[in-house]
Amino acid sequence: MEILKSVNELESLRTRLIQAKSAKQKLVTVCCGSGCLSNGALKVAAALKTGLTQAGLDSSSVEVKTTGCHGFCERGPITVIEPEGILYQGVGRKQLDKDVAEIIESLQKEGEPVKRLLYKDLSTKDVISHYKDIPFYAKQRRVALRNNGIIDPKNIEDYLVRNGYASFAKAVAMKPEDVIALIKDSQLRGRGGAGFLTGMKWELARRSEVFPKYVICNGDEGDPGAFMDRSIMEGDPHSVIEGLLIAAWAIAGGKGPISGYFYVRAEYPLAVENLTLAVQQARAYGLLGKNILGSGFDFDIAINKGAGAFVCGEETALIASIEGKPGLPRPRPPFPAQEGLFGKPTNINNVETLASIPPIIENGAEWFRKIGVDKNGGTKVFSLVGKVNYTGLVEVPMGTTVREVVFGIGGGIQGGKQFKAVQTGGPSGGCIPESLLDLPLTYEGLMQAGSIMGSGGMIVMDNETCMVDVARYFLKFVCEESCGKCVPCREGTKRMSDILERICAGDGQEGDIETLERMGKAIAASSLCGLGQTAPNPTLSTIRYFRDEYEAHIREKRCPAGVCKALIEYQINEKACTGCGACARNCPVTAITGEKKKPHILDQDKCVKCGACRESCKFNAVVIEKAREHAKV
Repeated sequence: MEILKSVNELESLRTRLIQAKSAKQKLVTVCCGSGCLSNGALKVAAALKTGLTQAGLDSSSVEVKTTGCHGFCERGPITVIEPEGILYQGVGRKQLDKDVAEIIESLQKEGEPVKRLLYKDLSTKDVISHYKDIPFYAKQRRVALRNNGIIDPKNIEDYLVRNGYASFAKAVAMKPEDVIALIKDSQLRGRGGAGFLTGMKWELARRSEVFPKYVICNGDEGDPGAFMDRSIMEGDPHSVIEGLLIAAWAIAGGKGPISGYFYVRAEYPLAVENLTLAVQQARAYGLLGKNILGSGFDFDIAINKGAGAFVCGEETALIASIEGKPGLPRPRPPFPAQEGLFGKPTNINNVETLASIPPIIENGAEWFRKIGVDKNGGTKVFSLVGKVNYTGLVEVPMGTTVREVVFGIGGGIQGGKQFKAVQTGGPSGGCIPESLLDLPLTYEGLMQAGSIMGSGGMIVMDNETCMVDVARYFLKFVCEESCGKCVPCREGTKRMSDILERICAGDGQEGDIETLERMGKAIAASSLCGLGQTAPNPTLSTIRYFRDEYEAHIREKRCPAGVCKALIEYQINEKACTGCGACARNCPVTAITGEKKKPHILDQDKCVKCGACRESCKFNAVVIEKAREHAKV
């Protein structure tokens, strides 16, 4: 390890590393993001290393590398053979030794790929060996995720081979004002949710003559189902460090001292671990600290672990948390760019925003701007989850339609069921119905539809999802995460939550819908911070597009989707029941009885309505009916 004292020394090291890498014949990458780790990815990597050594293939000819998230989480653990780009899915899930042995045999003989581990398209049934041809990957455009699944996040040299820190070297040779102008021209907007122009945000912070200044990376990703920022911090931490370096130079370069912080929730242990190591490595190479690359610019980064409060994703609450105070938002103005951390000018960007900065500096503003659409430059990363066939991380050009993401990349709805809605923007977002499947994913488009971009959560729902229950769930989440500082959010969301709970319990009343609409609009207009201002979105958007479901719950005491337990009961259709006993075996409360090969009986007094019987029945004999206690209402 050597301290780099100039840009020339950085480029000299990069050249040597690239030459050493080119001598390798084969590379086997194993995804070790959190999802694949939970499925035993480390065991896969260890078995591959041991097996290759036993087969006489040492690291000079075949290298096994652990990487960050590949994105195709639903099919992990993922293993890729380079330079061919052959992707194996589900390696080691069922038969680790056999999977590894066959992969190594294929490598030894340079023969056909292991067919049973290759991707098989759900619709066409085609077997595809190369990841670039798999629709999930082929239809993406990776900028923020450019290094995920390629580099070892624990090895700075891997990042340097991929042109790491070259963008900072380029930026520090420019005037800070020119760097800001370039970022403004790129039309990069804050990927944390607000969508404010990043370059303009930097410009506001630079204008202040007060020092020291601070730049903060917001890694407090708390939306249910969202894992975009976590995956970048886990899989490519140096890109975020480099983005923060460039931001610091643009905001304070040549004028005064500036320091950086990473604010990461403690529930992300791998992200914290990899970021901590990356900061240490950057310091050891002279890429953080005093006189970086001989530029005269001083900058260092501290890592602050948050306790997991959702409200600390809001800028002023995050600042208060770093200061050691309760994470409570405060009124603005003054804005953080004027008075932020410790009362000094502060700029805050989220992880994905900062990870997008180096490629913009490298390739230019026009390159990034043209990837997206007007006023929405570049790409956006979404965590695609829910009732979709292919869940995982998806990065697409801004302006891509909902349909292209859900069906083109996500492979459509599980089990061939009907698409019902997709929620974007987490608990603060809204639900987009089937009629808006061709809606372009832009900040303005989503806001007009009653939702928001948010940090990029995308939860897909099928026709068995109750939209009233969805609104109830997210509003309950917001109530629990509200800091309670302002009355509209503290009391208003609780009141809305109580009404939704009552509707789902079969006790809805005429006028409840109108009350929810009035309260939602009032809370959005008067809450102190973004949490309260957007909290009513799930309720208001579901009323807007699925009002008939609310009316069915209130007037007919019926849940059309068959979800709300108070309004449904499970019954066994005697004509369809074959007496196989699967339902009885899976019932956790022994509510089902019957003789073999004869129709079974379900005791409604014992039934807890868990749905296990319906899920286990292969003959569709278990059906959902309206609860009898509400039948006369």
